[in-house]
Amino acid sequence: MEGALIARDRVGIQDFVLLDAHNSETAFLDNLKKRFTEDLIYTYIGTLLISVNPYKELDIYTKKQMDLYMGVNFFELPPHIYALADNVYHTMLSEANNNFILISGESGAGKTEASKKILQYYAVSCPSSTLLDTVRDRMLMSNPVLEAFGNAKTMKNDNSSRFGKYMDIQFDCQGDAVGGHILSYLLEKSRVVHQNHGERNFHIFYQLVEGGEEDLLRHLGLEKDTKRYSYLVQGECSNVSSINDKNDWKTVKNALSVIDFDANDIEHLFGIIASVLHLGNVHFDGDTKGYATLNTNAALRWVSKLLGIHVQVLHEALTFRKIEAKSEEVLSPFTVDHAIYARDALAKAIYGRAFTWLVNRINESLENKDSGRKTVIGLLDIYGFEVFSVNSFEQFCINYCNEKLQQLFIQLTLKAEQEEYEAEGIGWEPVQFFNNKIICDLVEEKHRGIISVLDEECMRPGDATDLTFLDKLEEKMGNHPHFVTYKLADKKTRKSLERGDFRLLHYAGEVTYCVVGFIDKNNDLLYKNIKDVSALGVATQFKNSLLRLTEILTAKEAWYVRCLKSNDNKQPGKFDEVLVRHQVKYLGLMEHLRVRRAGFAYRRRYEVFLKRYKALCPATWPHWKGVPSDGVEKLVQHLGYQPDEYKMGKTKIFIRYARTLFATEDAFEICKHELATRIQAKYKGYRAKGEFRKQKEAATKIETCWRGVQARKERDRRAWAVKIIKQFIKGYITRREAKTTDNSEYLAFVRQSYLNRLKDNLPKTVLDKTTWLTPPPVMTETSEILRQLHTRMMVRKYVRGITPQKKAQLQQKVVTSGIFKGKKDSYPSSIAVPFVDTRISASLSNLGDSVMILHVALNDPKQKGDMILQCDHLFEALTKLAMIANKQNNIKVVQGSIKFEIQAGKEGGVDFSVGQEPMIYKGKNGHLMVVSDYFHIFA
Repeated sequence: MEGALIARDRVGIQDFVLLDAHNSETAFLDNLKKRFTEDLIYTYIGTLLISVNPYKELDIYTKKQMDLYMGVNFFELPPHIYALADNVYHTMLSEANNNFILISGESGAGKTEASKKILQYYAVSCPSSTLLDTVRDRMLMSNPVLEAFGNAKTMKNDNSSRFGKYMDIQFDCQGDAVGGHILSYLLEKSRVVHQNHGERNFHIFYQLVEGGEEDLLRHLGLEKDTKRYSYLVQGECSNVSSINDKNDWKTVKNALSVIDFDANDIEHLFGIIASVLHLGNVHFDGDTKGYATLNTNAALRWVSKLLGIHVQVLHEALTFRKIEAKSEEVLSPFTVDHAIYARDALAKAIYGRAFTWLVNRINESLENKDSGRKTVIGLLDIYGFEVFSVNSFEQFCINYCNEKLQQLFIQLTLKAEQEEYEAEGIGWEPVQFFNNKIICDLVEEKHRGIISVLDEECMRPGDATDLTFLDKLEEKMGNHPHFVTYKLADKKTRKSLERGDFRLLHYAGEVTYCVVGFIDKNNDLLYKNIKDVSALGVATQFKNSLLRLTEILTAKEAWYVRCLKSNDNKQPGKFDEVLVRHQVKYLGLMEHLRVRRAGFAYRRRYEVFLKRYKALCPATWPHWKGVPSDGVEKLVQHLGYQPDEYKMGKTKIFIRYARTLFATEDAFEICKHELATRIQAKYKGYRAKGEFRKQKEAATKIETCWRGVQARKERDRRAWAVKIIKQFIKGYITRREAKTTDNSEYLAFVRQSYLNRLKDNLPKTVLDKTTWLTPPPVMTETSEILRQLHTRMMVRKYVRGITPQKKAQLQQKVVTSGIFKGKKDSYPSSIAVPFVDTRISASLSNLGDSVMILHVALNDPKQKGDMILQCDHLFEALTKLAMIANKQNNIKVVQGSIKFEIQAGKEGGVDFSVGQEPMIYKGKNGHLMVVSDYFHIFA
């Protein structure tokens, strides 16, 4: 709690005990609203938890959140239902006593969800084993089953519990959940046969019809249509957007199997549920005398089949009653109204007994038969105070229950406060509060209370009606300050009362009850031929069970969860102050706060207080060596606490005013930042030194290890070297002998060495006959084979690389060799010089002469140049020359003059012309003049 005090201006006070204006209802509501606006739905009054329904999903129920609250001091973290559950659990373990959590609030405030969250927390936080997991699974799965059979949609809540539930969770001495037991109270059986507009019957009916498998429905005689059943259509809202009956059916079926219901149990259970639906479809007509007759037997036959009762017996039970006449039983026919009453009474009785059987079967599955000592945590999820526009018998019983619980609540709270003060040696100051015993007595007092009067009226001879019951109440309670009727009221009050109403002034405010139906609902009887009349009415039975519950709770340590609705429209984020104020009043929250604030607003164990605030005093920081109480005394004196602001108990400090604690917390907040800076600096230095020390130690270890590794490697390397050298020496000595163990490795080395050297020194050409490495004796034969292979490989490689042109040249070289080898001295020097296709080109004129010029490429300046030839067979000679050289493009036909080289660097020219007769001569310009006659041109 203290951790959030610094945010109190923004998110409010998270414990109302610390609210300065603790007597102000307005301040109380403002604080609730401030927290609700920030999605903080939980607030404490001491150890009491207030929960405001946000009507939206909040991310505060994860496994991570559960882990956060496990084993943590109750006030250390923000208020949460997990904090309460964890504190109850650890209190039970440490003190080995029984505890209970009372969850209350009106319909739709979130009581059932709060109960689920507590169960889920225990399922996760308690120790785990196969057996324990089974117990926990059954506890968790009992919720959807009981919700299906005991919850319904009402005007205020789509999943309203229509019964009270008390569950004991049993723990062994190790804190393991080992069993459980459930008690149910005042199931609203009237809902089976009647629902107000906008409301539904119990969930299980719709789940069965909408979600049941075809085979099952056929076996039960049901159809997949809720509108076909009279007991399901009265509220005219069979389908609800927030409810998925098909999915819920699957959940219930799975839960029943987890709880260990076998197939026969499940078939029997759903057969009973189906029989109620069929019973609702049994209709009556009136004969000429007004007596009831059955107009169809189809529905009745299904009831007979499913319940195993003969159809004739059912027929008589619903249309006749047995009366005694002259010591004999005679069947007297029912009117239609009486028959409908009998049918509905039978339906309610069947469903009520089925519900009781279901609770008992669940208890059997949760029962722990170990005789060892066990402690329990009880969860009481009970109806909250109800005020409707028309309040009937059910609201009377529910509000009486809340009166008793409020009485118990105040008694236990006062008792706990007084015991704590006395245990700590602090003087107890009497607390003024409203004692509602006067209202409880008005309802339950023997022979005088409302319940006693109701029972008397139900059992007396004659025609007892609701109005005669009201007359008796006016007669016996006419002067009671908390009771008023139309007859007893003054003129002003009568305007708000009907003649059939009575009004009670409860602790939470006035409630007006309509007496119509009180007699019938209190009887809750079938006619005598179906069931014997009980001596006790429903209200008396409920009173007795409530007294037994009170005894159970009184023997346990009490914890409380008060659930509030934020608005009536289930609208997220809306805070209806008028509605919340009303709930705060009837839940007695202001009364509880006044009790808690009657003396001291805050109390903590010395160790906890000193641990948090020791930094505020030099004498207690950083460590207090003495007794914690002495350290706290030093601390508060240093802070300047006045004597009237605190008291020192035996184990706790008590602080009277919230403002004193706030001042201490604010001082701590300032000090915390200063401390954080100093601690951070020291911590950084500590971390740096520690890191340096660790790095140095690590470096030394690494260096030592590395040296060891290197030394071992060197040792191994030398041992290997010695071994190899010895082997080589032996091998060298015996190298010329046959292969043995001694020389095999040496010879292998020699071979490998030779091959490696040979690989790097292979001849590059076929003609290289001299560079092949000389082999050692052991490789002589192998070397020769390798040389031949290498030669063949080079030859093959060379041959594959020859082009057609190169091949033609080689063929020419072969011919040349045949002609000149051994005959011409200069022939050898020509071998390496490649032949070219042709070294000449030819030019001739376009005229009729027979002159051609052969152009030769000159490589030597001393060589003679081009050649001028006159040939009578000019065309034949040039054609053959071109074909031999395959160079037709090297012959050029030129017009005019042709230049030629006499020798390298010296040019000459031939000029061609036409004349009377052909001639060749040297011209004045030094050119050779060639004249063609006209005959050759025009021939």
